[in-house]
Amino acid sequence: MTAAVAAVDLGATSGRVMLGYVGHDELRLVPVARFPNNPVRILDGLHWNILELYRNVVVGLASAVREEPDIRSIAVDSWAVDYALMRDGRMLGNPYHYRDERTAAGVDATHTLVGPAELYAANGLQFLPFNTLYQFAADQLAGSLQQAQTALLVPDLIDYWLTGAARAEKTNASTTGLLNVSTGQWDSALIERLGLPRGILPELVEPGSTVGTLLPSVAAEIGASSALPVSAVGSHDTASAVVAVPAAGEDFAYISSGTWSLVGVELEHPVVSEAGRAANFTNEGGVDGRIRYLKNVSGLWLLSESVRTWERTGEQIDLPTLISAAAAVPTPVPVFDAGDPVFTAPGDMPGRIAEWCTAHGRPAPQSRAEFVRSILESLADAYALALEQASELSGKQIGVVHVVGGGSQNALLCQLTADRTGRPVLAGPVEATAVGNVLVQARAQGLVGVGGSASLEALRAIVAKTFAPARYEPATRGR
Repeated sequence: MTAAVAAVDLGATSGRVMLGYVGHDELRLVPVARFPNNPVRILDGLHWNILELYRNVVVGLASAVREEPDIRSIAVDSWAVDYALMRDGRMLGNPYHYRDERTAAGVDATHTLVGPAELYAANGLQFLPFNTLYQFAADQLAGSLQQAQTALLVPDLIDYWLTGAARAEKTNASTTGLLNVSTGQWDSALIERLGLPRGILPELVEPGSTVGTLLPSVAAEIGASSALPVSAVGSHDTASAVVAVPAAGEDFAYISSGTWSLVGVELEHPVVSEAGRAANFTNEGGVDGRIRYLKNVSGLWLLSESVRTWERTGEQIDLPTLISAAAAVPTPVPVFDAGDPVFTAPGDMPGRIAEWCTAHGRPAPQSRAEFVRSILESLADAYALALEQASELSGKQIGVVHVVGGGSQNALLCQLTADRTGRPVLAGPVEATAVGNVLVQARAQGLVGVGGSASLEALRAIVAKTFAPARYEPATRGR
């Protein structure tokens, strides 16, 4: 029997609602809505336009129900770390964007109470200045955290507005820095050390569980039954994307390539070592209790922000044409440190790249094609280094690299990654996050496996059968 579920997949630059049709021999995605996700800068900083985002979610779900009235469930995934502060069921303000500059004060305040090494021993999380615990500290300094009763991460917030149930799904909760890396539960001792209100963190739920059913008002608005369940999946978008890696064996690494690039391996147990901390590797939760041992590497943000800079003159940039020109650049281009914090904030990305090259004694790119080639070479170099470190730190051998997400469509980036890692690259599926979202829902609804018992490997076999990846063989060997 084939049945449908609805996946809401919210990325840092765009969102989508997909219908996923799943049966014994079928996995099919049908897009029903796509919409932009544009932040808004106001006097107090950079925010997500979360109400507009939710409106688009509801409109998209209404389209999904019109297309397929008998959907079995709905699930939401999104980017990590950002949240809304809530009181008496009301949102106290639009969530801050993780690229907002306010987090620096939160880092200093947190590390005064608990040093970086002790933090890593507790949460196993890589240092990123916008991790949720640092944002909490910034809100505490501003006096806003004290006004809140609950903090809901973005996918949990959307679930709350759909169902009225306030929960925290574990894979996304693992990115906050407040989940204990050993127990997988909120770390009460760490929370107390940081002086944060324990009650602000909702009850944890596992991927595959039911968050709740649609509120009557929401059900009426989208044309569905109020008995329609909203499921928890890997609500951190990377957790869902990793479910959809079409790996046939265990010796694989993955690159979830989008605005950010999440580069790493899947493990059964966390690796919490001083060497891992020094290399800034993270232990984040995956579906079925797996560990995503990875490094957060700058991604196609560098390219998209460059395009936005060039288009500010009124010119429209055709990205495929520009990438083709980049592939044809005949001379070497500079490789820069794609992870340098100077590239984090919005702004003139080509200008920053040129300044970085000049400051480091390297000739700056001159043409747009050279800038694009430099960005892609630098990303591939960062991927290769991260994969070498992942293998060395975890002891896991890597035979093949899977690239999923939007970057899997970029043939030049995939080939450069194969060349610099010295390993075959298998690219696809493009909509890996939505695929993983759909499969975890389908398993929970009994559409795959027996009684919801299909393993991750069985789910990945479905992906491999449905979405044949493109293969890129290395032309050279390693970095």
